[in-house]
Amino acid sequence: MTYKFHPQEPLMPSAAAHTESARINLRTSLEVKEMIERAAAAVGATVSSFMLQNATEVARRVLAEQEVIVLSDRDRDAFLKAIDNPAEPTQALIDLMRLRS
Repeated sequence: MTYKFHPQEPLMPSAAAHTESARINLRTSLEVKEMIERAAAAVGATVSSFMLQNATEVARRVLAEQEVIVLSDRDRDAFLKAIDNPAEPTQALIDLMRLRS
């Protein structure tokens, strides 16, 4: 897992764009706290900005993995073929679609 800190990039929208802020509190061991403080200092960041930047990057990656489907060329071709040439609905599907939800 690679973590990057980009101090030139804004961590939060500007006050003009977003006036509401929220707080996140967490508890950790002294060892982890000191490690985070050392890492933040190593890249010239505050602990808060370091944690926010890295948590945001990981959150974006996790959400992208949940929202993006990656297909092989073979699977993509099969998917597009199925969309372009849908099968006729079965009687069971027709009956199901007639049910009220």
